[in-house]
Amino acid sequence: MSIDIETARKVAHLARIKVEEDRLPALAHEFNDILGFIEQLNEVDVEGVEPMTSVTPMRLKRRVDEVTDGNQQEKVLKNAPDAREGFFAVPKVVE
Repeated sequence: MSIDIETARKVAHLARIKVEEDRLPALAHEFNDILGFIEQLNEVDVEGVEPMTSVTPMRLKRRVDEVTDGNQQEKVLKNAPDAREGFFAVPKVVE
């Protein structure tokens, strides 16, 4: 897959990142480098390799999943820039 300048422009727009026109070719090149690296990673044979959390064998700490301080909807939404009907309200991102 190759990223062209128009695709780089669209990605920047969707990410709400201002990119000057003269920087778009370099951004497209960086995207292509990233995708090339991902393609290299996809070629690695990982058959039989167990997922790991660290390079040293260790087990993640576990705890009981219990609510300890819930029921604070008003406090949580108090500092929200826009809250409606008990939820965070966010602007539409995808056109």
